[in-house]
Amino acid sequence: MITAYENLDKNEVVELLSQKDFTIEQLKAELAQIKKLIFGSKSERFIPATNPEQLVLNLDIPSDKAEDIISTKSISYIRKQSKKGITIQTGRMALPANLPRVEIVIEPKEDVTGLKKIGEEITEELELEPACFIVNKYVRPKYAKLNGDGIVIGQLPSRPIDKGIPGPGFLATIITDKYLDHLPLYRQMQRYERMGVKLNDSTFSEWVQAASRLLEPLYDELKKQVLKENYLQADETPIKVLDPSKKGTTHRGFYWVYHSPKKRLVLFDYREGRGREGPKEILKDYKGYLQTDGYGVYDDFDKNGITHLNCWAHARRMFDEALGNDRARSEFALIKIQELYAIERQAKELQYNPEQRFELRQEKALTILDEFGHWLKDNIMQVLPKSLIGKAIAYNVVRWEKLYRYTQNGLLEIDNNLVENAIRPVALGRKNYLFAGSHQAAYRAGMIYSLLASCKHNGIEPNTWLKNILKVLPDYKANRLYELLPSQNMVQN
Repeated sequence: MITAYENLDKNEVVELLSQKDFTIEQLKAELAQIKKLIFGSKSERFIPATNPEQLVLNLDIPSDKAEDIISTKSISYIRKQSKKGITIQTGRMALPANLPRVEIVIEPKEDVTGLKKIGEEITEELELEPACFIVNKYVRPKYAKLNGDGIVIGQLPSRPIDKGIPGPGFLATIITDKYLDHLPLYRQMQRYERMGVKLNDSTFSEWVQAASRLLEPLYDELKKQVLKENYLQADETPIKVLDPSKKGTTHRGFYWVYHSPKKRLVLFDYREGRGREGPKEILKDYKGYLQTDGYGVYDDFDKNGITHLNCWAHARRMFDEALGNDRARSEFALIKIQELYAIERQAKELQYNPEQRFELRQEKALTILDEFGHWLKDNIMQVLPKSLIGKAIAYNVVRWEKLYRYTQNGLLEIDNNLVENAIRPVALGRKNYLFAGSHQAAYRAGMIYSLLASCKHNGIEPNTWLKNILKVLPDYKANRLYELLPSQNMVQN
């Protein structure tokens, strides 16, 4: 039998076998990654096998799947004894003090005439009243002036949709249900029909469009305020959009998302593609720090007043993926990155201001970074470039200067996780309503995502905020719109 190696010399056979061994190892690594994506936990917390007692550092990287850990905790009733002998039983948890209370007094069945009251026992129960529709009926008496000089009548207040049916509270609920709680309009219609109000889908869509037009000046103001900041984090996420030119198909559009860590404002900028044209246009006049992942489009922005820095969470992720390929090297890298994050956690727990965080990094982080940087340069020539560990080391070496830059200013974060967290609602929404009906609909959704995400980042209840905004926005002065933005830190510049 003639084999495939018969006409090859010894060196060629060795080379061919080496290539096959490498291919096998590469396929094994890819298979392990696929299995991890399908069956494994997506948490990126790392426990080094070489040192089981090493402290595990939670990098606050969001996990889509909770770990299968069963824990127990002791739950007890909360009883507060006042000086007047009043005992309050709130059940398993203390109920929020800001909730309205309906007092129900239950007297004993026995006759208490002549008895002395020595105290009272209070039990609190959390109840929910289902949402209900009400109709605001505006009655405006008309008066005739003397001598036939005309008629006097009260003026209707401005409304979100002129001559429209929905009030600001109803509009706010429709919008937050759709874009924050990912409840498509047709499901909302089904719910309202059960409550006795039947509406068609075209009416709902027109209301959302009209509310978006009203909110657009506020979105433009948010964009203006975000781009005034001297430090932004950026990322992008896809969204499917119906393609009008090809029936039944979708176009892959993108939200370019910009987050201001200082003012905690989030800007979703919809673009039809993932090319550099989108950020190039919006950042044409921007000056300051720009933090991103390793996507090559952003490399063009490290000039003209922009200082570009990269994200350590993405750098770390590469080594996490390489654990099955080269555990020893991957563990070393992951432990060093854990040490960097431990410094960030210390600054957070001690509530350091930017100046103090800068000093802490200079004292502790620079030594770790110098050691890690030398290790990367020493090892890049010792690994196969196309292996997972080779790609991980190369990713960090190429971006080393930009990974190092977070230590230059205490205002800067070590990673881009805050903007990634802002994007998560879009990913959840994609599972429910699958696609946007048009590019214009995707743009409108980006406006609303921006405002609601900014509410979330500032601890503001979005439905209440949006209801109040829709009430006042029709009559608000354009040069003072910054006052309405959902930020606790907003000041006039």
